[in-house]
Amino acid sequence: MQLHELTSTQLMAGIRHQDLCSRDLVTYFLNRIEQLNPSLNAFLSVTGDSAIEQAERIDARRSRGESIGMLQGLPIAVKDNICVRGELTTCGSQMLRNFRPPYDAHVVERIRSEDGIIVGKLNMDEFAMGSTSETSFAGPARNPWNLNCTAGGSSGGSAVAVAAGMVPLALGSDTGGSIRQPAGFCGVVGMKPTYGRVSRYGLVAYASSLDQIGPFARDVNGVALLLNVIGGRDVRDSTSLDMEFPELGGYSGEHADLKGVRVGVVEEHFGAGLDPEVAAAVQGTVRRFESLGAEIVPLHLPHSRYSIAAYYLIACCEASSNLARYDGVHYGHRADSFENLVDLYCQSRGEAFGAEVKRRIMLGTFALSAGYYDAYYLKALKVRRRIREDFDKAFAAVDVIVSPVAPTAAFRLGEMLSDPLAMYLSDIYTISANLAGIPGIAVPSGQTASGLPIASQLLAAPFEEKKLLRLAAAIEMPATFPAV
Repeated sequence: MQLHELTSTQLMAGIRHQDLCSRDLVTYFLNRIEQLNPSLNAFLSVTGDSAIEQAERIDARRSRGESIGMLQGLPIAVKDNICVRGELTTCGSQMLRNFRPPYDAHVVERIRSEDGIIVGKLNMDEFAMGSTSETSFAGPARNPWNLNCTAGGSSGGSAVAVAAGMVPLALGSDTGGSIRQPAGFCGVVGMKPTYGRVSRYGLVAYASSLDQIGPFARDVNGVALLLNVIGGRDVRDSTSLDMEFPELGGYSGEHADLKGVRVGVVEEHFGAGLDPEVAAAVQGTVRRFESLGAEIVPLHLPHSRYSIAAYYLIACCEASSNLARYDGVHYGHRADSFENLVDLYCQSRGEAFGAEVKRRIMLGTFALSAGYYDAYYLKALKVRRRIREDFDKAFAAVDVIVSPVAPTAAFRLGEMLSDPLAMYLSDIYTISANLAGIPGIAVPSGQTASGLPIASQLLAAPFEEKKLLRLAAAIEMPATFPAV
């Protein structure tokens, strides 16, 4: 096997046994990026020189017998809305095309402290608004299984980078499925942790009550490894949870015995609009659980049908507030010519924001305006509370819920751009987890007849990442590789 076909666990074992060194590993993956990125467009920037320098320092410490951190010098890439000190952080937008943050995000600090090596920033939908990565100012990331298909979004570049073997691990952010959906479309594992488990300090905000940073990897243990590193309390984020979390990892699907485990299947998730091939693959996951001894429990989530409407109201309202700072004065692009202050705002925002960002800002501003706040935003918050209560009742009866990740496998680029409502509906199975603040993971579970990946989504109660990862590993399929 070539290095990019090895899991993160296997790569670290090679480093510990001195079969590999960090410099050679980083150089190998930088060469993969240089070779593949022109066709895949996963990376917006690459920090090759600094990555090699950091790898050489780690190798020198190892040769002196010093202890090395948990990540052992693995190369890691991060979504371009996560701040890396001194490196371009554009959020896929012309608004921030020249922005270089003066600090590291908390998750980047944690990766560096455990000797992970940041090798670049990854493509994404503009300000994380989209489900296809097509709203990026740099053009879309392309699915390595079919270059004419979407990689998903908004963390499309993160999924592509891992699926194509450009890095073994990556970080994305998930506001309504933006980790799980692209992971499913690209055939890798992607996880959204419980809200508050990972600090949002240094994550450029889209919708603050929904955003959560999470890991991508080729296997469940890779996701567990990176979550171990980035999770935990951060005093700079008031929503960061101050609690002890168990160590994650060491999972195996071999000889799994799931007797006593209760797996929920929501009947509403298998209705109209679900592609038959996706339905068959997810039902195969359910049968796999049953064959390992788990009990299958039918469930209802009665308020799930309101999740799309509630999500887009809440997310757009929060986006309207968060993106108000990008006005050509406080932050972001400034227009070259303007007549007065109001014209400066209008020209700067009009020139630098894309159509989807403008659409969501306008929707959010309208819903928050006088006379509409109670009718729209407040009502959406009440529905959100009902959705969380539905999950609380469900997890009193089951350990995990199995569902599709998206109604279809990856669709063709351009297919949804003229129909934003259809694009919004592609998040129908993932959005409710963000509204409820619960953890979710996408795990590959098959392929379509045309060779595109299909994934199953597993959801668990808040703070139950350990259980979620253990059960995901039990039904995990061997990693497959696109012919790139």
